[in-house]
Amino acid sequence: MGTIVNISYIETKVKAIMMDKLGVEEHALDRKASFRNDLGVDSLDMIETIMELEKEFSITIPDEAAEKLTTVGSVIDYIVAQKN
Repeated sequence: MGTIVNISYIETKVKAIMMDKLGVEEHALDRKASFRNDLGVDSLDMIETIMELEKEFSITIPDEAAEKLTTVGSVIDYIVAQKN
């Protein structure tokens, strides 16, 4: 039996980290929200957020993968996939 991933827990933690690191309100963190276009996140903020997510979830997010994480939902889906 594999470990059951709690998607709700991951989503909650991801949003908490984003609110902390990016200074964004929770209501703005819709799964479809684009970091650059909707939230105005610059690359330095994104790097810091990725590092915090790696630490929180004990995963490594390679640069190639990080470049594809352009929305809140894509980050959540990526972490869920890494934890499965």
